[in-house]
Amino acid sequence: MNSFERFCFNLLGMRMKARREQYSQLRNDLISARLKTPFEVYISTAVVSSVLVGLVSAVVLGFFTWFLKLPNLIKYKGDVPATVVFFSQYSLILGTVFVVIISLAVFGGMTYAVFLMYPSVAAGTRRRNIDATLPYAINYITSMSTAGITPAEIFRLLGDSPIYGESSVEARYIAREIDIFGRDLIDALRIVSASTPSRRMKEFLQGSMASISSGGNLTDYFRNKANQYALENRQTQKMFLETLALISESYVTAMVAGTLFLIIIQSIMSVIGGGGGNSTPMFLYLIIYLMIPFGTIMFIIMISSMTPET
Repeated sequence: MNSFERFCFNLLGMRMKARREQYSQLRNDLISARLKTPFEVYISTAVVSSVLVGLVSAVVLGFFTWFLKLPNLIKYKGDVPATVVFFSQYSLILGTVFVVIISLAVFGGMTYAVFLMYPSVAAGTRRRNIDATLPYAINYITSMSTAGITPAEIFRLLGDSPIYGESSVEARYIAREIDIFGRDLIDALRIVSASTPSRRMKEFLQGSMASISSGGNLTDYFRNKANQYALENRQTQKMFLETLALISESYVTAMVAGTLFLIIIQSIMSVIGGGGGNSTPMFLYLIIYLMIPFGTIMFIIMISSMTPET
């Protein structure tokens, strides 16, 4: 814990500890993401940070609203209710208070939501990394098992091999349960399998537990799993390339041909209508400066979220 997290925990830690059951999913995500911050510290930091961000944004926006007299820029036309006329003389005060309250709620709420979502996002990133590196890690495990190395030592050596990414991290947690907490291998596998975000890793560890408990040939199990996951990886890559081809065709159709079609149609309509009006350039501005950039960003985010970890 750093000094800020320690301050937040001392301020709200006991209250947040009493609400553990309300944040069961967050606690699971923190464990799956392998974040080293305890739940009470994390949620206390989230609450304090949200309040601070909300207060700072409220003060800044409220100052600019008051200094620039933005509420006074609102003009009324036609008949308005007498109540509105009465309160219009206090528009600067009321407008500033409104901006302060909205800023506090919006920016504070957004900060709190980011804190709540971050562990889930981190766990999802770890899941993709584990799924991508697990076949190679199992090949490494199979080689060591064939050489006669004990299962506990196998996971310990895998944990010392950072080239296997997050699969090595899971192996280090298995070794930690054995070396530091004194648990046997089956209990260590059970604990890590319950907290890992990867379905593949969970199945692999549970299968290892079953093979060890039944006295089966662990080397054959590792070899079969290595072949299975290698085949699944090839199938996943093939499906990804097919989906990527479909997305690229959709991008060309929607963002290239589609926008050109809209621009040409609007230009023809403008000529037919006798030169058009102010709506024509505004429509073109919307296509060029909004539709094309935001559409491209959407496609980039979609492809990035679908791309397997390397």
